Amino acid sequence: MSDVLIQPRDLSFLLWEWLRLDELLARPEYEGHDRETVDAVLNLSTSLARDSFLPHFKEADHHEPSLDGDGEVHILPAAVDALRQYAEVGLFAAGFAPALGGLGLPSVVTSASLAQFTAANPATAAYIMLTIANARLIATFGTPAQADAFARPEIEGRQLGTMCLSEPQAGSGLGDIRTRAQPDGEDVLGPRYRLSGTKMWISGGDQDATRNIVHLVLAKIPEPDGSLPEGTRGISLFIVPKWLGTAEGHGGERNDVTVAGLNHKMGYRGTANCLLNFGEGRHRPGGEPGAVGYLLGQAGQGLALMFQMMNEARVAVGLGGAAIAYRGYRHALRYAQERTQGRALDAPRGTSAPLPIIEHPDVQRMLLAQKAYAEGALALTLYCAKLVDEESFDRDASELLALMTPVAKTWPSEWGLVANQLAIQVHGGYGYTRDFDVEQLYRDNRLNPIHEGTTGIQALDLLGRKILRSNGAGLAVLEARVRRTIEGAAASSRLSGFADQLSAAWRRLEDTLVAVRAADPSRVLANATSFLQAFGHITVAWLWLDQATVCVAALGERTGITAFHEGKLRACRFFYECELPGVYPLLGFVDALSDVAANVPVEQF
Repeated sequence: MSDVLIQPRDLSFLLWEWLRLDELLARPEYEGHDRETVDAVLNLSTSLARDSFLPHFKEADHHEPSLDGDGEVHILPAAVDALRQYAEVGLFAAGFAPALGGLGLPSVVTSASLAQFTAANPATAAYIMLTIANARLIATFGTPAQADAFARPEIEGRQLGTMCLSEPQAGSGLGDIRTRAQPDGEDVLGPRYRLSGTKMWISGGDQDATRNIVHLVLAKIPEPDGSLPEGTRGISLFIVPKWLGTAEGHGGERNDVTVAGLNHKMGYRGTANCLLNFGEGRHRPGGEPGAVGYLLGQAGQGLALMFQMMNEARVAVGLGGAAIAYRGYRHALRYAQERTQGRALDAPRGTSAPLPIIEHPDVQRMLLAQKAYAEGALALTLYCAKLVDEESFDRDASELLALMTPVAKTWPSEWGLVANQLAIQVHGGYGYTRDFDVEQLYRDNRLNPIHEGTTGIQALDLLGRKILRSNGAGLAVLEARVRRTIEGAAASSRLSGFADQLSAAWRRLEDTLVAVRAADPSRVLANATSFLQAFGHITVAWLWLDQATVCVAALGERTGITAFHEGKLRACRFFYECELPGVYPLLGFVDALSDVAANVPVEQF
């Protein structure tokens, strides 16, 4: 079954041939790492994902987490065992600095590793992603005592972590959260508060893989009159462990955090998704009600700090969308090679045997589309992961990452889902049954357009915050890189036509940017999602052409040398012929400042 995971040859191409990981590893901060160590980590990831995560993929879907009478959540024992093995081999620590007990590997490497686990089992891998991002936030902004008490045990895999943002009445509108944090003195871990309120949609909110769980909770500190500050500026961030005392909770005191119920989603069903009550009074640490939490950073700066974890999670959600799409594609490819049905159109009646369906042009079209979407999404997210590594020494990388983050979250989520839809179609009637994995993969990936903010929220971020209200630095960096790719491709006889197409699409995007900057922002933002769709397609077209220049160099302008590189070039051609032309009507719609979907009288629906 390892053939349905991300192929090592694909990761090798992306990391070493295209992203030139060897240049990054030459930097002082990655001293001691080379291709041998990276390949060892990726080989370990592939084998562990195959042997311990993939086998319970369907079982976790059938046997969801359960809530017992004592308010404890139990997840599938196979998932518990897989997470234990992941911790034992040190993969939680892979991306952290040695000073924190980590291996100091680049983000692009740990992202490639995580992609294998997400491809194998999205639900179990979700615990990993959240814990790593949680620990990184505490290690970045917490005091040394907080890092020792909470981040280090997560880095070692001895406890898992969550992010607690949304509430039943406040999803993306975090300024409306009502969870309150009342000052409660101070101890060695910093200013202590008592939290009360309810958090909704908390992935990993409770589980029995680790005894202790570290919740990062957004809440508001009351004003002197007892009222809560309005808006996002009054939000603070708190570390709220399930157990107080030791990292594992043994010998500690139960904190006042209660699971009020489990949410049952259509996908990621093996991930315990909880409604959590803080300060319900069921548990009374120190003899008092209220969940004990420690202020992380400064009061009122909670949302600004949480954006580090949110942005890391956004790219990780995109990576998940890519990985799930990739696995669906591999299943469809294998099925199409094995399933026989139909005959060649020019075959004499009754004289030929049924063909493998991969020989039919429409099946080839669907497979090629999946390849273009899945591998394009994987390239996009790993490119952004490398920007994370470059942020510390390259301001351009930081500016570009900020611009690309909503695209990295959204494009793989939306188009990865289309790839999964096509995987079902290739399977025909069997694809809709639970006997085949593609049905579950579709359900799992359907959550990603909503995870970490809907597509509409990401569109407002891209067009409103990152373009209309920015200094334009990120867009300038992107343009320079796109132009560089165009110049390189223009020199190739095989790619010059694609270079012309990308150049024309970029000029059309520039025309739209001129138009929207001169228009009423409210009219422009009403159609932000169409802009994001076009922008994402142009971005992925650029990345496909950039990869194509590497393939042509490997082939030496010849054909038929390696099927792998030729396959990449075919996917690039498909994207340019079938997908890139679609950006023009989208941008035309944005230019027109259409109000068709704005201010619609309610009675017209």
